[in-house]
Amino acid sequence: MWRAFFLAIGFFLMILGVECLGVERVTLKVHDDPPPAGPFAAEVKTGPRKQIVPPPWAPWSLLSSGAVMCLYSFTIPRRVAGE
Repeated sequence: MWRAFFLAIGFFLMILGVECLGVERVTLKVHDDPPPAGPFAAEVKTGPRKQIVPPPWAPWSLLSSGAVMCLYSFTIPRRVAGE
């Protein structure tokens, strides 16, 4: 169970690092209330937007820590068995 947990966390960090390499910034749109249906549907106001800009060190740090965690997960069964 621990091996699968650390392997999943490692893969998640590596995927997040690759995504940070590919994007310059991420814009999130915050949803307020659902838009009204009817004749006045064109007057819907958009919610506030939040921008996330990853720092330059983030992609490589996420990739390396994910790789280390994946390698760590492969050594767990040997250490638990007492070898």
